[in-house]
This record gives sequence, C-alpha cells and structure tokens, in this order.
Amino acid sequence: MNNIFPLIALLIFPGGLFLMASGLVYEWVDRKLIARYQNRVGPRWFQPLADVVKLLAKEEIIPTGVSRGLFVALPVIGMAGALTAALYVPIAGFAPSFSFAGDLVVTLYLLSMMTLCLGLAGANTTDRFSLIGATRTLTQLFSYEAPFLLALLGPAIVAGTWNIAEINNFAGQNIWLVVTQLMGFLVALVGLLGKLEMPPFDAPEAETEIVSGALTEYSGRGLALFRLGKDVELVVGLTLVASFYLGGIANPLEFLLKTLGLLIVMAGMQSLFARLRIDQTVGLWWRIGALLALVQLLVLIVVRVLR
Repeated sequence: MNNIFPLIALLIFPGGLFLMASGLVYEWVDRKLIARYQNRVGPRWFQPLADVVKLLAKEEIIPTGVSRGLFVALPVIGMAGALTAALYVPIAGFAPSFSFAGDLVVTLYLLSMMTLCLGLAGANTTDRFSLIGATRTLTQLFSYEAPFLLALLGPAIVAGTWNIAEINNFAGQNIWLVVTQLMGFLVALVGLLGKLEMPPFDAPEAETEIVSGALTEYSGRGLALFRLGKDVELVVGLTLVASFYLGGIANPLEFLLKTLGLLIVMAGMQSLFARLRIDQTVGLWWRIGALLALVQLLVLIVVRVLR
C-alpha cells in the first residue's frame, strides 16, 4: 500500500500523464499566442491533443534501408529522457520526486537526449531531407547546449550547490536572480528556443526547405512520441529557468504564472524574428551566447572569491 502513492506521483501527478497533458497545453498556448501576435485566429484548445491522437491511430510506416529496431526505439528513448529529467525538477511547484547532489548536470544531459535521438533518427534513413535535417540538428545541438548549460550554472554558483531543489529554495529566499544575472537569463531563454528548435532557430526542421527535417520519414506513433517529448521538454525547460531566475517555484500558482510568463516572452521572440540560416544560427550564437555566459560566470566567481 505504501508503494501506491509514489507510483501515482510518477505515472499520473505531478509526473507522467500530467506532464504530457501540460506539454500539450503549453504547446497550444505557444501556438495561440504566436497566432494572435500575427493577427491570426490560431488553433482551438484541443488541437494539439487531436493531432497526437490522430498520429497514434495512424499506421507507422517503416521505410526500407533503415535499422528497424533503431527506428522504433529512438522516439521511445527521447520521450523517456524528457520524462526522466522531470523527476529532478519542481514540476507544478512540488518538490522533485528524486533529488541528489549534482542532479542539475544529469537533468541537462537527459534534456539533450531528445536532440541526439532526433539526429540519429534522421541519420538512420536514406532520405536526403532527413539527412540534412539530422546534420543541422546535431550542429545546432553543439551551439546551444553549452550556452544553456553555462547560463544555468550562474545560479548554481551563487547558491553554492548543484542540486536543483536547493537552488530553487535559494532563489525563493533571495532577490530574483534575473535582476543580478540578466545576461544569463537572456542566454537561457534563447538557448531553450534553440534546444527545442523553435523559431527563429527552426532551420533543422524548416518545412519550406527540407519538409520536416530529421523527422521527414516518421509517421504514426513515432512522430507522436517525438512531438510529446518536445512538449515535455518545453515544460521542464521553462520550469528550470523560472525556478532559477524568477525567485523559485513554491506552489502551483507560482509555477503557472512564471512559466506562462516566460512562454509569453518566448512567443514574442518567435514572432519578431524571421528564420535564421543554419550558419547564422550556429556561428553567431555560439560566439555571442557562450561569450556572454562565460563573462557572467567569471564575474560571479570573482565576486564569490572576494567575499
């Protein structure tokens, strides 16, 4: 009987089904906001769910010339990585399901698993659009993972710990770190957009150029799992940035207000800028984003030593 409640927490709330449902809701909010910014109506509230249900009901076609086991396993692994990362994050303002020293590093690696799976999914096929998308995905991975990691290390250095729950508690007891670490906050937001391949950093899946990029050959449940995994990553990423830079997350209301506030800003950024070429996406941000994050880290380390 004592094992029932942990299972409910993992499978239903605040993990599992709740996390996937939240991802679909946040996807709808993002699409709706962008539509309104562009003077369009946008999708109805159930559209993301309808898309996933439709994909799950469709036949999954496995193209010739691919590794069948890899083709089927990659969406599952990517989805599992995103859901596992949520175990160490204060989803909905609740304490993380699991917590240990250094879980920040593990969480960031788990969040990278989806991008790696996307790259492998494109490289596993013989389709030229998929291969180009895979190349762009993996190239962009190296350009955005490092700045995003460095941006989240700033609050960790100030808090003196690599534990997400302790950093969240520290942020809730002090002035919002976005005030003292504005550069890191901006780098984290832009890095999250790049990690999720959202506009203007959506060159890896540019539908007007390479159909759907690395996922061109995917259909049915494989495509649905990749979409769900990205939605879960969006929620986890927003939660990390809010808990580190916006005074921590202590309850569901704070979670809702702060993550949706960040999503409004991100939707505005997606609407303001046109899609960047892959060379602009990679070269420009690698130099500027990494440099800004490193400068901030250097300042924080110097201030901490002088104290």
